Amino acid sequence: MSKTVTIEYFALLREARGCAREKRETDAATPRVLYGDLRARFRLPISAEAMRVAVNGAFASWDVPLHDNDTVAFIPPVAGG
Repeated sequence: MSKTVTIEYFALLREARGCAREKRETDAATPRVLYGDLRARFRLPISAEAMRVAVNGAFASWDVPLHDNDTVAFIPPVAGG
């Protein structure tokens, strides 16, 4: 079932995608499927296993069901010094 979600990209993903936030229509049932679709389409450089995901402002499982109007944030590891 198609739904509209807001996607937020951080750090290296933001640079690779060329934007920090976008709305997309998707049939993806979970953040894992959504990210897989985006990674294939836009050649995003980081695997899902190397990141965290948040849905509607809270860290979530990669397999949580997505709903219309959800906000999904893909959060890569951050290096600091």
